[in-house]
Amino acid sequence: MNRRIVTLLAALTPVVALGVLGTTVKVPFVALGPGPTFNTLGEVDDEPVVDIEGTAVDPTSGNLNMTTVAVRDKLTLFDALGLWASGRQGLVPREEVYPPQKSKDEVQEENAAQFANSENAAELAALRYLNLPVAVEIGTVGPNGPAAGVLREGDVVLRVGATPVDTVQGLQDAVGAAGPGTTVDITYVRDGVETTTPVTLGSKPQADGASAEDANRGYLGVGAKEVPNVPFTIDFNLADIGGPSAGLMFSLAVVDKLSPGELNGGKFVAGTGTIDPDGDVGPIGGIPYKLTAAEEAGATTFLVPAKNCDEALANKPDGLTLVKVETLSGAIDALAAINTGGTAPSC
Repeated sequence: MNRRIVTLLAALTPVVALGVLGTTVKVPFVALGPGPTFNTLGEVDDEPVVDIEGTAVDPTSGNLNMTTVAVRDKLTLFDALGLWASGRQGLVPREEVYPPQKSKDEVQEENAAQFANSENAAELAALRYLNLPVAVEIGTVGPNGPAAGVLREGDVVLRVGATPVDTVQGLQDAVGAAGPGTTVDITYVRDGVETTTPVTLGSKPQADGASAEDANRGYLGVGAKEVPNVPFTIDFNLADIGGPSAGLMFSLAVVDKLSPGELNGGKFVAGTGTIDPDGDVGPIGGIPYKLTAAEEAGATTFLVPAKNCDEALANKPDGLTLVKVETLSGAIDALAAINTGGTAPSC
């Protein structure tokens, strides 16, 4: 064989091998990047993202966009290099997104559950901000606990003795203060009927993690949760979105639709942040990509959880105003300040 051909083949062999490996071998990384944004005041697939039925809804305009992070998995070597070189994507070890002890389906199920919990928390936070009623509903009843045979799943507890309760903490405090061995009247609603029944409280079993302090506190033996207690329904219509970070923007949309005026002043506001039923806003992951997604979608203001401020400042796109947020009420006050030409807390 001609020596030139041999030399050429020898030179091409590693190039071909690299090409094969680069397009077939998967790397242990995933790419994170800007994901789609959704206007919580708007519609998706002809359905309102936040749909309120059974009461008057105030007109809204502009945007209150929730933001997401796109995740790309099963990357080849060339995929990873190309996405990294783009400057819009970041690479992280795959195990940070998909822990090795869990299947991809399990991770997606957990993310979906977190999203559903964020919807519930967003609704409760908004109702509390608007001073609309929230109730305490029984979720589980211990088979051997003091409430067994008295309370059932779905019962809405109104009072412990003479003490009204509308939070889980309030129920726990009222029961605990009564003390073990005390018989108290539990007033609850079942199937629309209000009933009062005496229950003799016990002590929290050690098997349930009782402490020495618990020995002096009353124990009902139920699991409870807070639920809306209003004559209308609130539904969130976004599918295939995971995680808890839409909570703040969902809450703002509910408040905007159930109160006069426009929280955003008719402008394009985006943001992110978890929320709990008390309206406290928590940090999230992927803030650099969410900022990019918001800026590219047209946002001029971005609501940033306070604990994400440092990272947000380091990745701030030009033309995007960052507003520091710690609570739902704080976010609403900040937007009001912006709308009237005032100063809002900033990162």
